[in-house]
Parts: sequence; C-alpha cells; structure tokens
Amino acid sequence: MFHFSNIVRTKGDPKIVAGGPSLKQPADQLARALGWFSIGLGVVELFAPRRVTHTLGMEGRETLVRAFGVREILAGIMSLSVDKNAGLWARVGGDGLDAAALMSGLTSDNPKKGNIALALLMVGGIAVLDYRAAQDTKPRRPPRDARRKLYPNRSGFPKGIESVRTAARQIAGHVGRNEVKQGDERRVP
Repeated sequence: MFHFSNIVRTKGDPKIVAGGPSLKQPADQLARALGWFSIGLGVVELFAPRRVTHTLGMEGRETLVRAFGVREILAGIMSLSVDKNAGLWARVGGDGLDAAALMSGLTSDNPKKGNIALALLMVGGIAVLDYRAAQDTKPRRPPRDARRKLYPNRSGFPKGIESVRTAARQIAGHVGRNEVKQGDERRVP
C-alpha cells in the first residue's frame, strides 16, 4: 500500500521503502474487511439483481434485491466509519433479513433450492463473523461502580493561569528590550 503514497509525494520528499506493522487491532481489521465485503455485495445486488434472482430461482424479486443492495452499501460504509459498531450491528440485522428472504424461496416448485441452501450457509457464516466483529468493536465503557475523575478546579495550566500571564509579560518585556538594544524605535507593550 505504501507504494501508492510514493506516487503523490513531491520531488525531494523521502520515499517510503517499507511499511511497518499495522496499528489496527484484529477486530478493526475484521470490521474493515466486512465493510468492504458489504459494499461489494451491495453493488452486485444493486446493479445485477436479475442475475441474483435467476441464480436463486426467485425471479420477480429484483426490487427486493436492489433494496437489500442499498442496505448492504450503507451498512458497509458505516462499518468503515469511526462508528463501525453501528454498521456491524446493521449488518447483523441485515443477515437476518437475508436469511428470511432466502427461506421464502425454499418452495417445492423451486428447481434451484440447492443454490438457496448454499446461500443460507454463506449468510449464516457471514452472520457469525458480523456478530463477532460487532461484539469485539463495541464501545468500552467503565463499570457503573467505577470512580469517575472530575477536574472542576483545573485550568489546564499546572502552575495556574497567573503564572502563565507572568511568564508572558516577562517574555514580552525581554523581546521589547532586545528590539530597543538593536536600535529599533518600536516598543512592545
């Protein structure tokens, strides 16, 4: 991946010759992979619904497949965002909808029941991954009985705001004396 960043570097910038270890946790990597998978599947469902319904023997349900495609794309985008947990839970819910829609195609007159059974197995496997990723990326909150640290009397300055003002006055006075010593007539207040 670092080779792509070398393309956009300006002349004189150092080139990246090797990448280091990823800072992403395995749960984040799984969430990212599932997000991209969801987008890819959604694009297929959105732009080739007839092919999907024909493969499953469920002709006439192209609108439903397109709607599922939009849902997959949105869940995938959410899975790639900062709030990946919401996207992963949307994927888990979507897996339930997918399974229900596929179960409706398991009729005695459908000659492609084997394809539907295979699709159900795949949806089940992906659902397990989605659930695992959603559990692993849920926000970590402190326990209810944990003591919360409150800092109402802190200003962000270790020695207080007055010491900062004093230091600023000293620096301003020092700069002013330097300018006068150099023969410059300007004064710094």
